[in-house]
Amino acid sequence: MDYKKSKAPVDTVTRNIMDLCKETGNIYESVAIISKRANQISVEIKQDLNKKLSEFASYNDSLEEVFENREQIEISRYYEKLPKPTLLATEELINGNVYWRDPSKEGANGET
Repeated sequence: MDYKKSKAPVDTVTRNIMDLCKETGNIYESVAIISKRANQISVEIKQDLNKKLSEFASYNDSLEEVFENREQIEISRYYEKLPKPTLLATEELINGNVYWRDPSKEGANGET
C-alpha cells in the first residue's frame, strides 16, 4: 500500500457504523481487522522513516554535541503530516482493499 498517495483524511471523521460492518457483518470484527491492519501500516511507516533518517545519521561518541540536521527535520515533519495508520486502515476496509479471513469459520478443507 502506498500510504503517501492515500486519500484518507488527516483529521478524525465520523463514520457510519453500517459502512464499517458491511464487509464482515459484525462491527467488532471490523474493528479488530482495522486494528490489525493499522498495526501493520504503523510498522511499515516506522521502518520507512527509520531507513530515511538513518541516511543522515552521524555517529559520534560525544554526548555534548547534538547536531540538528535540516533534512531530518523535514522528513520528520512530512511523516507527522501523514494520516494516522488507523485512518488509513479504516479507509482501506471501507474501499474493500483489505484481505482478511477468519480461520474459525473455515471448513475442515479450508473453504468458507
